[in-house]
Amino acid sequence: MNLQKPHYLITNKVLNVIHYTPVKQPQHCENISEVRNEIDTIDRDILTLLGTRFKYVKEIVRFKEKTKESIIASDRREQVINQRRQWAVENGIDPDVIETMYRNLITYFIAEEMKEINI
Repeated sequence: MNLQKPHYLITNKVLNVIHYTPVKQPQHCENISEVRNEIDTIDRDILTLLGTRFKYVKEIVRFKEKTKESIIASDRREQVINQRRQWAVENGIDPDVIETMYRNLITYFIAEEMKEINI
């Protein structure tokens, strides 16, 4: 059993692109444990990226007006949702599921931004 976690995410700082490099492609997994290990690793990396995203969300407050409208940023929210829906389609994922996920995530982040400025 390999106890050392391989590096899965490679960040190209110049292009600001993240590439996932699996140990095995899904079709080459030989048992359920290998599939689950890959899924667990991917989920850990997704959560790491969400944590990084949250740090940026907290920083953006410095650049926004200290009003509820500015924090909610309805136009930007819809722009983000529409772009994520498009990316979902490009990756073979149901865009409605991704929209729900992002609406929940954005609602949480907005609430945290509001706490930052005491609204």
